Amino acid sequence: MNRLRIELSEDRSSFAPREELTGVVGWSLDKPATAVELRLFWFTRGKGTEDAAVARTVRFDRPLPDETRSFSLVLPEAPYSFSGKLISLIWALELVVEPSKEVVRREILIAPERREIRLGNVPRTR
Repeated sequence: MNRLRIELSEDRSSFAPREELTGVVGWSLDKPATAVELRLFWFTRGKGTEDAAVARTVRFDRPLPDETRSFSLVLPEAPYSFSGKLISLIWALELVVEPSKEVVRREILIAPERREIRLGNVPRTR
């Protein structure tokens, strides 16, 4: 059984836009892999059509069966993490093994002051 991990340098999960995110990824693989890729992406969760987009990737070619590698990413300006009654936008890091597509995910928050934006009720206009 493969073991994958994502460890952040700072013991937190909330970040500001344009902040540098550093850490290490590690794996212990049962079968050879062609690459391991770290993806920073966002996705929506809630009612309606779900959406997703990859913002950054770090590719580790020719991975050894047991290995740890460091990474550094500058977080994007937007979109911000938010939650509302109908939909939420969540940021995450995924470590993906190629070609098996085995994955581990770690959710993070990206917003001003490192706080999720809470969408409230919109007042009705006349």
